[in-house]
Amino acid sequence: MSAKKILLVTGAARGIGAMTALLAGARGYAVCINYLNEEGRAETVARRIEDAGGQAIAIQADISVEADVLRLFETVDGRLGRLSVLVNNAGVLGPYGPLDELDAVSMAHVVGVNLIGTMLCSREAVRRMAQRHGGSGGAIVNVSSVAARLGGAHEWPAYAASKGAIDTFTVGLAREVAAEGIRVNAVSPGLIRTRRHAAAAGLEDRLQRLSAAAPTGRTGTPEEVAEAILWLASDISPFTVGANIAVAGGR
Repeated sequence: MSAKKILLVTGAARGIGAMTALLAGARGYAVCINYLNEEGRAETVARRIEDAGGQAIAIQADISVEADVLRLFETVDGRLGRLSVLVNNAGVLGPYGPLDELDAVSMAHVVGVNLIGTMLCSREAVRRMAQRHGGSGGAIVNVSSVAARLGGAHEWPAYAASKGAIDTFTVGLAREVAAEGIRVNAVSPGLIRTRRHAAAAGLEDRLQRLSAAAPTGRTGTPEEVAEAILWLASDISPFTVGANIAVAGGR
């Protein structure tokens, strides 16, 4: 098994998750790339890490399903070793539109992936990192969103609400496990240059339209978010606990 620090990124087949995995691999982590249904993309990320001399595996799991989460973490245990860092990146936007157009099934799906999935993965990470469980500490970084503060009105209100819950969960878990050697923090991306919104709702011009009114006048990049994630995960931020870094260009 690897003596490297081991980092698991959920939802890492593309976008912020993939970039976090790539940067982590370049910085010496052994990386697990979790994905739901984009096996080819996830394997490509793993292969890029290995081609650069790193160590990576790709594992399929639906983080909203407890049995899948258990299998995911047990596979990391067996193939890489004891987890050092968990990045809770996986999430779904849900249907585009105001609240009065949403149904209970879609609301439950958004909360199931974004909140319950994050909580399940965090639970399994704590069981491996906490000193009372024989661990040596670690870091958990939750990927939230500025939507938690802005509310997602007329667009993705369920998504925004789920990210608001992530912000609360981050603070609560940080206080719960800090004495166990585990640092829990979050990042809140703003308008980031990915295909996520266009893919979800066909909103090809959304990033350009909204970024023009942002203080910086531009969108962010997945690299900029990944850098913040890895800073929080690293040993150079030992006194940062329960923080939430906005990577949003002042929005």
